[in-house]
Amino acid sequence: MGRIVYLHGEFVAEEGARIGLFDRGFLFGDAVYEVTAVVAGRMIDNDLHLARLERSLRELDIALGMSREAIIAVQSALIDRNGLQDGIVYLQVSRGEADRDFLYSEALEAKLVGFTQTKTLTGTRAQREGIAVDLIADPRWQRRDIKTTMLLGQVMVKKTARAGGFDDVWLVEDGKVTEGASSTAHVITTDGRILTRPASQATLPGCTQHAIARLCQTHGLRLEERAFTPEEAQAAAEAFQTSASSLVTPVVRIAESVVGDGRPGPMTRRLQALYLEAAGISA
Repeated sequence: MGRIVYLHGEFVAEEGARIGLFDRGFLFGDAVYEVTAVVAGRMIDNDLHLARLERSLRELDIALGMSREAIIAVQSALIDRNGLQDGIVYLQVSRGEADRDFLYSEALEAKLVGFTQTKTLTGTRAQREGIAVDLIADPRWQRRDIKTTMLLGQVMVKKTARAGGFDDVWLVEDGKVTEGASSTAHVITTDGRILTRPASQATLPGCTQHAIARLCQTHGLRLEERAFTPEEAQAAAEAFQTSASSLVTPVVRIAESVVGDGRPGPMTRRLQALYLEAAGISA
């Protein structure tokens, strides 16, 4: 028997879990999702992830009909039933099931599914040594602030970047970096300012990005929320990206340009340490 997953109100073995043919998440990508990191059996920044889930649901006018406490209970049960120590807990909410029609009934019942994945989140090679990211034109729709399941654009650019020998990819639109395909992009200027995009419909508001912003305020670090160009990123003293499943990961090469001296820089190292400390994670 494999994992225990959550499916529309029930915990079932993954082998027996089935989603209906007429689920709107399957037919239209009419669904949203969240991923929360789990370290030593404990969820990290889950309040931020659930707040973002609630916002995504509001923006698409999907009524889940579950309290935040009930969702947390599902997450906790998934972690416990699967004995998860390190990895992620995934939630996805579909608008519901109905015969295929672009228009939908207000009476549809939203469907929640969830599962866990085991994954090493701390002390990874990428976090120790840094990664190389490609720069690719952003192919996605215009409401990237909603964490929908429409991820084909990200699939395509990640595949292209990996084929080119890169670890990941940052997306570019109108001459500015938007974000990573599954992360938030940050650069550190030569005078010590941390640059990252402000909240807008062009990017997904990152939960780990939000946690880093709080740490900057607490520790007197200079955070500047503004768009930056690929050229600024390549000329930066340091660069890093953040996400729930990779935490704070140094970026040491952007396209063909080495960032700084090609090694994770001191400010990035400090932010890694501060984030782990704030999350109660041993380095």
